[in-house]
Amino acid sequence: MSEMNSRTEQTDNDETTAGNSTKPDDARDMTTPDTDVQAEALQQPEAGPDSHEDESVPSPKDASDASDGLQGSSAIPWKTIAPAPADVDYESPLLRCLVVLFSLHGRTISIEKLKGGLPEHGGPSHTSACLRAAMQAGMNVRAVHRQKLENISTLTLPCILLLKTKGACVLTGLNDKTAEIIFPETGGTPIEILRYKLEEEYAGYAIFGKVEGRLDKRASEIKLLKAKRWFWGTIWHYLPIYKHVGVASLVINLLAIVSPLFFMNVYDRVVPNNALDTLWVLAIGIAIAYLFDFILRNLRSYFCDVAGKNADIILASRLMQHLMSIRLDNKPDSTGTLANNLREFESLREFFSSTTLLAIIDLPFLFVFIALVGFIGGPMLFVPALAVPLVVIIGWLLQYPLQRAIESGYKEGAQKNALLIEILNGIETVKTSQAEGRMQRMWERVVGMSARSNSHTKTLANFSITMSMLAAQLVSMIIIVWGVHRIGAGDLTMGGLIACNILAGRAMAPLSQVAAMLSRLQQSRMALKSLDLLMTLPTERADDSASLCYVGLAPSLAAEELSFRYPGNERLALENVNFLFRPGEKIGIIGKMGSGKSTLGKLIVGLYQPSEGAVKLGGVDIRQMDVAELRSRAGYVSQDNYLFYGNVRENIAISNPNADDNAILRAATIAGVTDFVQAHPAGFGMPVGERGMALSGGQRQSVALARALLNDPEILILDEPSSNMDNGAEFQFKHRLATIIKDKTLVLITHRMSMIDLVDRLVVMDSGRIIADGPKAAVLNALKNEQLRAAAKPRTM
Repeated sequence: MSEMNSRTEQTDNDETTAGNSTKPDDARDMTTPDTDVQAEALQQPEAGPDSHEDESVPSPKDASDASDGLQGSSAIPWKTIAPAPADVDYESPLLRCLVVLFSLHGRTISIEKLKGGLPEHGGPSHTSACLRAAMQAGMNVRAVHRQKLENISTLTLPCILLLKTKGACVLTGLNDKTAEIIFPETGGTPIEILRYKLEEEYAGYAIFGKVEGRLDKRASEIKLLKAKRWFWGTIWHYLPIYKHVGVASLVINLLAIVSPLFFMNVYDRVVPNNALDTLWVLAIGIAIAYLFDFILRNLRSYFCDVAGKNADIILASRLMQHLMSIRLDNKPDSTGTLANNLREFESLREFFSSTTLLAIIDLPFLFVFIALVGFIGGPMLFVPALAVPLVVIIGWLLQYPLQRAIESGYKEGAQKNALLIEILNGIETVKTSQAEGRMQRMWERVVGMSARSNSHTKTLANFSITMSMLAAQLVSMIIIVWGVHRIGAGDLTMGGLIACNILAGRAMAPLSQVAAMLSRLQQSRMALKSLDLLMTLPTERADDSASLCYVGLAPSLAAEELSFRYPGNERLALENVNFLFRPGEKIGIIGKMGSGKSTLGKLIVGLYQPSEGAVKLGGVDIRQMDVAELRSRAGYVSQDNYLFYGNVRENIAISNPNADDNAILRAATIAGVTDFVQAHPAGFGMPVGERGMALSGGQRQSVALARALLNDPEILILDEPSSNMDNGAEFQFKHRLATIIKDKTLVLITHRMSMIDLVDRLVVMDSGRIIADGPKAAVLNALKNEQLRAAAKPRTM
């Protein structure tokens, strides 16, 4: 109670400002997902029986952050909602409350797992980012506006309440006088407070959640193909919008009947009788029809664009999220081929937001036009009725060779893209090795193959187009010739002939459009097939995983009968490796090139999964931990010091853009980054260039080290941390690192003997095995004696 009173006293002076000085746009900012582009495809849970009385805060639907290049959707109009505190950073308390809410629903989850893989922003994190985190973790959530606690049904509890103190709590019980709440920072124990006190603190927004049900492995016989659902499930979510498109298409095609009827009446009734009054009536009527046609066509295109844009944002986000979570042992070997697969997503996007889709929607209406030809011209309907299946049969016969040509062009395009990226990444090596001629020859060969395939594809597509145009022309000619004979026999009027000709043309038009887009249809099919394969690749977070949140684990590492083989290799990179690194121990791993040192480091941080055996942290198999929690405990620096385009600060704080400047400065000082940024006018804003090419190798290594040290992990795994440093820089780095690792577990992989001053235990590896392990002095003596014995052996000539 005292805690609640103190919270209230703290905000008495700010309530007016927090509640009244904000704007509706601020309320939208708190709930509109600047980061969420996937949640729209998820079904939102009902908030309770009273949900119809209050207005819902828009659940995560659109991506409106212009800095991300994502535009908000206007397909669904915003409802007027009460103002909320502006630019409130609810991330930390709300995430902790979500952890409690998961626990109350029988699911254990950590904050690291909730935040893992979410987009980061430099400013305050809005509520929508936390909601997206919960959705990715398997809970359907939505934020709704409830002006008072009495508007919250007890049937919907537990729920999360946002407070005016920029905090949050979990409401578990409510009656007329008291409320039962949980503050995560107080240990998660429910406390009972007076209801009016909670009313004073309540900001007017509640978050309701429901954990999704999951099928176990016994349902695998009837499981759905997730690889298909990722695409069609998203498209199906926009079915209501496509229904509007269908209704608009129906009206548009019905209005298309007006034009031939207008001409028929003018020629048959107005012209012979000089009925000018009738002419003006008909002209006004058809002008109105043309106006409605214009409006509906624009609305139809708008709806297609809205659905296509929103689906594009969600699908692209899911693709990238899945790509970044793929296990490295399942990642495609060629980066260029993988990039080409992702690029093919553009053809899918164009298909669902272009005239191709509209042409397909118009196809069923050709039967209406054929029926009208029969109504006006009688047996003349057989002309388009026979031409339509003929065009369809020709198009169907062309599908197989067209499919083969497109598949061939797709593979050759992937090869061309892979070669291009390889040449660009290795351009220095190409020049210094004088390999320009070889690369030019390879490039011209693959470009020639791709050009031939594309030419063959265009030839087949053009044949289909010209055949459909020929069929349409023949239909028009036959109808006119036949119609003239029927006019002479008195069976048809002049206006009827014109109307039949126009209607037959309308019937053939969708076929001509589809024939012109056969290649695009096949490309879309091929793109979906390749992306389906990508979406089936196993990820680091399995859908049926039930990882626990391990608190208080000792920073120890162990390997038990650990063996590992890289994909596609028969030889084991690690074989029957066993060790125990105790908390706070400083271990150095040395060995010859290719002995498995770096591979061991990658397995410790879960970049690869063991072929046999296990790696344990604090006695727990790391496969039972969420990767975000594992990597928050173990900082890792690889030999490949990859930097991203931007500046030094952005690369150091890449995992936490909101990191405190003091923490960044501390990590940069230890890693030696400050030694060179201080000499640059921009300081930490110093640009690093693409892949860090604006920095030297040693500078890139220093930035990568600072990146690993930023979050102050309990375990440090450093793979050749000083390989690109000169002796002076290495000495300073070694001295600074020694001051911060006293209470940390250090695994130092190195071939430089000067660095082993930091360790008190040495592990020697050779051919994927540990051949020596013990105190540093003992192992060094053993190695020295072994070298002396090897040198003393007589050599055979």
